[in-house]
Amino acid sequence: MTQKYTILFDLDGTLVDTAPDLMNAHNYVMKKYGYPTKSTQEIRNLVGQGAGALIGRSIWGQAKKEFHSVEDKKIKDQMSKDFVNFYGKNIINESTLINGVKEFLKWCKEQGVSMAVCTNKQEHLAIDLLKKIGIYDYFEYVAGSNTFDYCKPDPRHITSIIEILGGDLKKSLMIGDSETDANAAKAASIPVILLENGYTEKNTNEIYHNHLIKDYIDVEKIISTYLKD
Repeated sequence: MTQKYTILFDLDGTLVDTAPDLMNAHNYVMKKYGYPTKSTQEIRNLVGQGAGALIGRSIWGQAKKEFHSVEDKKIKDQMSKDFVNFYGKNIINESTLINGVKEFLKWCKEQGVSMAVCTNKQEHLAIDLLKKIGIYDYFEYVAGSNTFDYCKPDPRHITSIIEILGGDLKKSLMIGDSETDANAAKAASIPVILLENGYTEKNTNEIYHNHLIKDYIDVEKIISTYLKD
C-alpha cells in the first residue's frame, strides 16, 4: 500500500539543536591534537556534512597547519574516530528538541503521514540520539551517512528512503536546515521546508526552499496544503 504522504527530516539543527554537544566533542578532539577550539555558533556553521567534514573543515581552515597529504588523512581519520567516540558517550548532555517538534510529529502521526530521518550523522549515533531524546518511535526509518553507499547532497539518500517506505516522490517533502538538505531534495524533485538559522554558513536566501520556518509552531498549516493534493 502506498503511503499517504512522506516527510523526511534532517536531524542536527532540524529536529534537535545538537550544537552544544557537538561543540564539546569537537573541542575535546581539537585540544587533544593541539588545534584551536570553536564556539557553538562556529560549530553550527560546520555541522552539515558529518564528523569527518566537521573536523576537516575546522583543521584545514588553519592555513598554517601543513602536513603531507597521506599523513593528513591518517590524522583526520583518527580525529574523526576520537570525535565519534567522545560524542557517542556525551550525545545528550546539552542537546534539546527544536521548539514544537514533538507536537508536530504527533500531529503528523495522527494524519497518517509516514516519517523518516535522513541525516549525515552516522546511523548508530542518530538512532541513539533519537531514542534518548524521546522521538525515535515517530519514525519508520532512520538513514545515516553510512546506511547506504551515498549520502546527502546525493538525492539517492532521499529517494532510497522513500522507496523503502513504499512512498511516492510526488507525495513527499524534506524538512532541513542547510544547503546539504535542500540540494538533495531539489535533485530528488521534492519540496523543501527550510528552518531559519540552520547549521550552515549560508544565508537562507542563498538556499533553495519552498517554505521557510523558524520552528515547528503552526507548520501543520503548510503540511495540510500538501495532504489535500
